[in-house]
Amino acid sequence: MTDTVTVGARAPEFSLRDQYGQDTVLSSLRGGPVLVVFYPLAFSGVCAGELADLREHHDALRELGVTVLAVSVDSTFALRTWSDREGFPFALLSDFWPHGATARAYGVFDDQRGVARRGTFLVDAEGTVRWTVLTPVDRPRDVAEYVARARLLAG
Repeated sequence: MTDTVTVGARAPEFSLRDQYGQDTVLSSLRGGPVLVVFYPLAFSGVCAGELADLREHHDALRELGVTVLAVSVDSTFALRTWSDREGFPFALLSDFWPHGATARAYGVFDDQRGVARRGTFLVDAEGTVRWTVLTPVDRPRDVAEYVARARLLAG
């Protein structure tokens, strides 16, 4: 595992497919803040709760101009099934192949388990990381904190 990307660093570029098979390129989202949320696996208990909470806060984030990207090592097929079932209004990105390459670039890949750890990165309109948090795998993140941090970034 490499060091986690820190505040003030340039967010590592990536191009990943979403649950619909469409490419999402981080740099194409410049001009507005982006919340990049890494999570271990679709359909798992803590992850399901976190993303449901993120779904509930999505309107507040969207009002602040934030694009939400949730990233896991799951295949696009699994992500599509999960998204359709749960009604997630944000992109679920597949870091499936090369396995965990984006999570590795952000320093949140767990080599022992082969999944992303719970890393969160708020990237500003110019591509600089403005806030980040790493949460233990067995604990859900505080999604209300995302909204609070996004408000601070929005000024």
